[in-house]
Amino acid sequence: MRLIQTLIPESSRDAVIDALEEEGVDYAMSEESARSDYSNIAYIPVESGEVERIVARLRDAGIEREGYMVVSDAETIVSDRFEQRREDEADETAVERISREELRSTAQNLSRSTPNYIAFTVVSAIVATAGLLENSAAVVVGSMVIAPLIGPAMASCVGSVIGDDDLFWTGATSQVIGLTVAVASATLFALSYRVLVDPHLELLLVGQIAERVHPGMLALAIALGAGVAGALSLTSGADEALVGVMIAVALIPPAATVGLGIAYADPVVAIGAAILVAVNVLSINAVGILTVWVKRYRPDHWYDVRRARRVTMERLIAFGIVILVLTSFLALGTLDARENAAFEREVDAVLEDAPGETIDHSIVYDADVVSPTPSSVTVRMVGAPEDAAETIREEIRERTGLEVSVRVIHEESTVVG
Repeated sequence: MRLIQTLIPESSRDAVIDALEEEGVDYAMSEESARSDYSNIAYIPVESGEVERIVARLRDAGIEREGYMVVSDAETIVSDRFEQRREDEADETAVERISREELRSTAQNLSRSTPNYIAFTVVSAIVATAGLLENSAAVVVGSMVIAPLIGPAMASCVGSVIGDDDLFWTGATSQVIGLTVAVASATLFALSYRVLVDPHLELLLVGQIAERVHPGMLALAIALGAGVAGALSLTSGADEALVGVMIAVALIPPAATVGLGIAYADPVVAIGAAILVAVNVLSINAVGILTVWVKRYRPDHWYDVRRARRVTMERLIAFGIVILVLTSFLALGTLDARENAAFEREVDAVLEDAPGETIDHSIVYDADVVSPTPSSVTVRMVGAPEDAAETIREEIRERTGLEVSVRVIHEESTVVG
């Protein structure tokens, strides 16, 4: 529910009354004596889905040029008449979206890179980096709760659709600033960890880090879902804080991983995570723009609609092309992950048929930007012949077509009693 309050100029009074009567809405009007420029104040309680239509009628009546309109959230309206009118017009007003004016105002408030925005981003990135180093999913999730990245992303989406270039570029700039601050904070924190705690850490042996370096296609689904959810929460007037956690899922941990790769001078980690960050931020913006457009938001004036549609399509096409190019890395990673799983199954089958008893085995992978590839197999065995390593290596090569080194560690077993 919303309450529209408007200061009505003397010259527009009759036009405003006619517009409100034609719309059939309830309203109250009082005389204004503070300034002679305004004759009355009108109070109009409406459903949120009606706001945009009523505001448009008031704008046509001359309020925008000479008067003021204030739209506020009404927590409760106690009125049997209003409740009856809501039931009668339920089908017409059941549009789960706020007005264009409210959307622009909310997006403007969320778009700026304020000191609090920077501070929360720094804290979030440091906590995420600590969680990655500890391999703690709980800590990484905690870092997402305080990340403020949903605002700028949604602001750029709204600005593009409603034809507000200033809002679009403010949101885009804030996104760049936020991600830059996140990477820089993670890098500095990881450098201090490297110098003071563990200078020889193998990053790809940490599960939480490896997930962000070699993601699959499911990472794209996460980003797309986050963008849609963010846009829906913003356009429906819902609390965007919880949805912001999902957007942070797609951005903060990968950005922290980039910082770790830079701090440990590991280009595979830095580049792999940077690709994921780029895919995610572009995907969030692309589907956010599309969702806001589908919700039927347009510029204020009809003559801006064509330009806004053209600019929106150009940006969607540009985002789509870059996303497709970068997503090819994710697709290759998914294919290679499936091949690696098949390789591990073949190794298990080879060891089941190998002479001797296998105690356990491990596979070492060489990492590159796209995905890890198997390089060696180490097997601990009891009662294996001296040439077991060569036999296992040849069998693996015949079954998989891959050349890997094989090392067999011969164990001795003793039975007592």
